[in-house]
Amino acid sequence: MLFVKWKYVEAKAAAYYYHGLILDEGNTEKSHGMAVAALQAADECFKESKKASEAFNASSPTSRTPPLFGTMKYLSEKIPKETSSKVRINRDLYSYEKIMETAPALPDFALALKPDEYQLPSVDASWSEDRTKSSSSHITGNQR
Repeated sequence: MLFVKWKYVEAKAAAYYYHGLILDEGNTEKSHGMAVAALQAADECFKESKKASEAFNASSPTSRTPPLFGTMKYLSEKIPKETSSKVRINRDLYSYEKIMETAPALPDFALALKPDEYQLPSVDASWSEDRTKSSSSHITGNQR
């Protein structure tokens, strides 16, 4: 369950980041304010995903936290940088309270892919045979 939470929060951070970039393309004060709020939500979700990753890797069986790679490596660099620059840029236009408004709701996207119906094949009869007989005959057959 910890893995699912970790990946869910990671995905949420990415969604807020890209949503913030899209909102920032608008030319109204409201869209810029919502963009900053979305980027701050992305930053908070990213911090939460780090904590969830550490909790997952600390659970049994314990493992080291792997280094970031792929999309999350890219976002780990972009989210804090983009958030701080947008807050700094918009600090002149908005009060601190207005910048700290709650994050805008993420839009609902229709799923583009529909899963195909799939039937698992029947279990092969060889899975029900006694494997100890066949493995012992291989061992005794190779002796000199």
